[in-house]
Amino acid sequence: MDRLLEVRNITKRFGGLTAVDNVSMHVDAGEIVALVGDNGAGKSTLIKVVSGVYKAEDGEMHFLGKKADINTPKDALGLGIETIYQDLALAENLNVYSNIFLGREKTRKFLGFLNVLDHDYMFDESTKVLDKLEIKIPSLKSKIRNLSGGQRQAVAISRSTYWNAKLLIMDEPTAALGVAQQNQVLDLVRSLKNHGLGIILISHQMHDVFK
Repeated sequence: MDRLLEVRNITKRFGGLTAVDNVSMHVDAGEIVALVGDNGAGKSTLIKVVSGVYKAEDGEMHFLGKKADINTPKDALGLGIETIYQDLALAENLNVYSNIFLGREKTRKFLGFLNVLDHDYMFDESTKVLDKLEIKIPSLKSKIRNLSGGQRQAVAISRSTYWNAKLLIMDEPTAALGVAQQNQVLDLVRSLKNHGLGIILISHQMHDVFK
């Protein structure tokens, strides 16, 4: 397997509190690595360092064999590191395909000079990525607010994979989901692994980790 991410001796402090203390880990392509611990153990702080939200005081990171200076979320996205937080960062008033392209909307010229949203392109591309991942959503024109928790998680995952993610960080992906929806999300995680993505799965549920 190809080494995607290597974290070496990362330490993150907030004043007198050491939230992450000299942590090292690595993730390979096609591998799922779980970060497990109680609330307050430092799991989310570590992934926020990896995703560029926080800057570590000590340690370094390597991505695809090269030292990576990840100082902002944009730096992480540029490397192919996508993070799905518990709130999913979806716009509930928009439909499925608009959320997959949220912040990176496709436009086309109208009357030769006006930029307008290219809804047909975004719909077609979103259909392709959902089909690739075998995700079933009744209508891509449905508003996010009308989807189940599992379907919302699937949309967030689809958005990340469409933008060529190499490493996907998932923060408690099965939180607040029913058993059937939890199994759907975990099946999707395994599918992403089979597509060659590296995945960091944050959880405090051991049965999810073993699945």
